[in-house]
Amino acid sequence: MTETTTQQTALVELDGVSKFYGNIKALEDVSLLVNAGEITCVLGDNGAGKSTLIKIISGLHQHDAGTFRIEGEETTLTKPREALDKGIATVYQDLAVVPLMPVWRNFFLGSEPTKGAGPLKRLDVQQMRETTRAELLRMGIDLRDVDQPIGTLSGGERQCVAIARAVHFGAKVLVLDEPTAALGVKQSGVVLKYVAAARDQGLGVVLITHNPHHAHLVGDRFVLLKRGAMFGSYTKDEITLDELTRQMAGGSELEELSHELQRAQVLPGELPDAS
Repeated sequence: MTETTTQQTALVELDGVSKFYGNIKALEDVSLLVNAGEITCVLGDNGAGKSTLIKIISGLHQHDAGTFRIEGEETTLTKPREALDKGIATVYQDLAVVPLMPVWRNFFLGSEPTKGAGPLKRLDVQQMRETTRAELLRMGIDLRDVDQPIGTLSGGERQCVAIARAVHFGAKVLVLDEPTAALGVKQSGVVLKYVAAARDQGLGVVLITHNPHHAHLVGDRFVLLKRGAMFGSYTKDEITLDELTRQMAGGSELEELSHELQRAQVLPGELPDAS
């Protein structure tokens, strides 16, 4: 009896992808996998290329080299609408919400259901309220009142509403741009909880972050970027939190700096070593 195995087709796959702006290499030879039910974390400091990577996956920019596949099909996205149509939803750090509008209105912003016809056609407010409340509860988000202005919610709660919205509108891949960057410890924990909830519902998640502790807490795969190039790619069982933190902190560069600083420390009255 022969045992057959089925290989999972990645929801999103980048293979040696590069992006150039004239002579500037914004991204060079970067590869990553995003599987259903997994979180792929992309880590790097400012200027590492994280924003360029987001723009390619979300259809804002096109890659100049390498291969971009969605569910096994090679593609080049020419606009964000194409990414949405293929199930890729991006939640940016500066959430696109209207602060004075209620939560339910922001939940359906741009996709409002209507009822009636002709001159009697109008927004189906009751359906939007009920659906928003139900979808938030399904993600484990219990808001006191979906009629309250979304601007009155905490930063973490607004991020969670955006995640629930993407799940409701059929996203297969959820790209999150630094969702915990401006949040405190408690609110960051709340957001990471809902990121994990999206993964548990079968979505593939791309978590862009500069925080190795947050990444290692929820991540299944890790891609490390530095000055537009990839300098590490690991699964969770291949790297510890300490090693991930060390690499994010500079790794060998930090060790070299530490060595130089130790050499620079001399006792009073002694001359520094000039060798």
